[in-house]
Amino acid sequence: MTRQIVLNAFDMNCVAHIVAGTWRHPESQAAQYKDLRYWLDLAKLLERGLFDGLFIADVLGVYDVYGGGPEAALRSGAQVPVNDPLLVVPAMATVTEHLGFGVTAATSFEHPYSFARRMSTLDHLTKGRVGWNIVTGYLESAARNHGLDTITPHADRYDIADEYTEVLYKLWEGSWDDDAVGTDPRRAEYADPAKVHPIGHEGRHFRVPGIHLCEPSPQRTPVLYQAGASSRGKQFGAENAEVIFVGAPTKEALRETVADIRRRAEAAGRDPYDVKIVNGHVVVTGADDAAAQARYADFRRYIDPEGALALWSGWLGTDLSQFDLDDPVAVTDNEFLKSSVQNYGQGQWTLRDFVDAHAIDAEGGFSVGGPQRVADDLQEWVEETDVDGFNITNAITPGSFVDFVDHVVPELQRRGVYKTSYAEGTLRHKLFGQGPRLPETHRAAGYRRVTQEAHR
Repeated sequence: MTRQIVLNAFDMNCVAHIVAGTWRHPESQAAQYKDLRYWLDLAKLLERGLFDGLFIADVLGVYDVYGGGPEAALRSGAQVPVNDPLLVVPAMATVTEHLGFGVTAATSFEHPYSFARRMSTLDHLTKGRVGWNIVTGYLESAARNHGLDTITPHADRYDIADEYTEVLYKLWEGSWDDDAVGTDPRRAEYADPAKVHPIGHEGRHFRVPGIHLCEPSPQRTPVLYQAGASSRGKQFGAENAEVIFVGAPTKEALRETVADIRRRAEAAGRDPYDVKIVNGHVVVTGADDAAAQARYADFRRYIDPEGALALWSGWLGTDLSQFDLDDPVAVTDNEFLKSSVQNYGQGQWTLRDFVDAHAIDAEGGFSVGGPQRVADDLQEWVEETDVDGFNITNAITPGSFVDFVDHVVPELQRRGVYKTSYAEGTLRHKLFGQGPRLPETHRAAGYRRVTQEAHR
C-alpha cells in the first residue's frame, strides 16, 4: 500500500503569522482573522482539500526583542495582535464533518486542572476532532506578563511539562471509568460516584487532589501534537507526542531529525511509527511553473523586512536591530530557540541575504512550481527523509491554501499518495486507524482505570 501523505494547514489567529507583510496583498484576507466567517470559510476549504487538520499556532507574549520593544512587531502585525486559538474551533466544527483541529497552549502559563476541562469540552463539541499542540513557551514577554521575572530555563520548562502532562493524563484517562455515566432514563443516577475517582496528585509543581470536571470525551486525551526541536524537546515529544512538527530547512537536516525522533520513540517503548512527523513547508503554486514563479515574485513585493527581523529576533533571542542589513551575523546558541543553531549553523550571513532567502520560507521546506513540480518535491521529501507529511504554511491567506487545494491536491491524488476520502471516526482514528483512544504503549495508558464493562 502506498504511503499516504499527512497534510495540515498552518495558521494563527492573527494578521501576520510566519510571512510578515503579505497581509497587504490585495488577495489576502488575513486582516479578517477577527471575523468568524474567515475561519468558517477556511475550514470548509481545507475539508474540501481533505486536509487532516488545521494547526493553529499561538504565543502569549509579544516579539519585543528587536529594537528592545514591540514597535516593529506592532507596525508589521507580526503575531500581534493575536487572539485565542481555542475559541474559533467550535464554530469551525459546525461547518465540517472530518477536519481536525490542533490548538496550541503553553504548559508554562495555565494550570493543568482548568486546561483539562477546556480541552475535554472541545473534544466533546468537535466529536473527537481536536488535538493539543504542547509547547513550553519561549518569549520573555510572556513570562513577564504572567508574573515571572524571566523565562524559566529550557530544561526546567520541560521538567514542568513532564509533570503537567502527568496531571492531564490522570484527569483525562483515569478519573472517570468508561461506564461512569449513563443516560438511560430508567437509571437512577447520571454519574455513578463509585466510578469517578479523585486523582490525588501531589507533585513538585502542581497539587490536584480532586476529580476531572468533565465526563469522558470521545478521545479522552486529545491527539497530542508537539513542536519542540531541541534535544530535550525531541525527547519529550518521543515520550508523549503523536504528531511532531519540525521545521528543517533541508532534506539532510530533516532526515537526521526524523531518524532521531523515531529512535527515541522506540527507546520509550513505542512503535516509532506511532509518531507522525510533519515538516513545515511553504508552497507557492499555480496552474503551471510560469504562473507559480509569477505568483512568487508578486508575493515578494509585499515582504516587510522589519517585521521578518522582529520575528527572527524573538525566535533567536537576539536583537537583530543592532546589525546593519549588510553586516555579517553569526547565529549563537541561546536559551530561547536552541534548534535554530542546528538548522542555520555557525556560519556568517548578512541580514539582507537572510531576509531575501527566508522571509517567505522561514518554516522549513519550500516549493515553487506547478502541480507536477510541487508534487515531485513533496514526494521526494517523504521518500528521502521518512517524514510523514507537511504543515503547509501560507504566503497569503487563504489564497495559498486555495492554490494548493485546486492545483496540488488533485495531482497528489492522481499519484496515489494522498487520500481521496476521509475515514470515519475521531481525529486519532483518522490518523492511525486504531480507534479513538491512545494505544497501550503510550505513557498515558498507565493512568487508566479499565472497568469490567470495558472487557466484555
